[in-house]
Amino acid sequence: MRLRGALAGLLAGLFLFQVAAAQTKDVATQKPATEKSDPALLLANVWNPSIDPTGWWVSEKYDGLRGYWDGRKLWTRNGNAIAAPDYFLAALPQDVALDGELWMGRGQFEETVSTVRSATPDERWKRVKFMVFDAPQAKGTFEQRMEFLRKTLPAGNQFVQPVPQERCQGTKHLLAERDRIVALGGEGLMLRQPESEYEAGRSPTLLKVKTHEDAEATVIAHLPGKGKFTGKLGSLRVKTADGREFSVGTGLTDAQRAAPPAIGAVITYRYRGLTEKGLPRFPSFLRVRKD
Repeated sequence: MRLRGALAGLLAGLFLFQVAAAQTKDVATQKPATEKSDPALLLANVWNPSIDPTGWWVSEKYDGLRGYWDGRKLWTRNGNAIAAPDYFLAALPQDVALDGELWMGRGQFEETVSTVRSATPDERWKRVKFMVFDAPQAKGTFEQRMEFLRKTLPAGNQFVQPVPQERCQGTKHLLAERDRIVALGGEGLMLRQPESEYEAGRSPTLLKVKTHEDAEATVIAHLPGKGKFTGKLGSLRVKTADGREFSVGTGLTDAQRAAPPAIGAVITYRYRGLTEKGLPRFPSFLRVRKD
């Protein structure tokens, strides 16, 4: 009897230990709302004239900060939590994933980044709009997801609205609309393939249309200036993700030459096509990537 009782106690203890371990594992796998979580977002390729845009959906490319609403919390493209004010978050639908751009208007990129990245939200958030261009977890084609957004997002809300879309009538229409938007201070256009699905990563179903191309590279050295730039930065030596190295010497202000982007910083640069060696032609500094 004594042995049987001891065995029963041992089995009971083992059961309780397994239950506790399972509960601990469940808690560990539940990601807290404040933990960094990289969202799997759809990324654009660059449109080229060999692609006929007729029938595609065209919209303005907003020069802001990519935002992902997971239904509970707002994140940046790289999975950093955004400290938006409660009144802004209250305008977003609960338990509905949204992909869009946090935007304060044309020519307001730096102000947008400064506002959105602030750890303590301020009055500037009242000028921020979440321009929603997709619903990643909604079912159906792009057209069905857009209809879902129109029915889901609150009509006339000052903080969140679906991105206006129109059918492209062809290359001539596309380029004319691009030039019109750029003349107004915008960045360019986006093309979305009809009846396409939402997929993570770079996709040929989403294309950006701009008067120039841009890309990112990491600063690996500061090259000294000559002539009027003696004693200041002459150019940034940078390296792309695929290992190409080149220098970026234009587009920098006097203040940036005096205090250049740090080694290891990721910059965005503009360029006009590639050389025969595959390097960016006429690279020009645009900005330090903030996120």
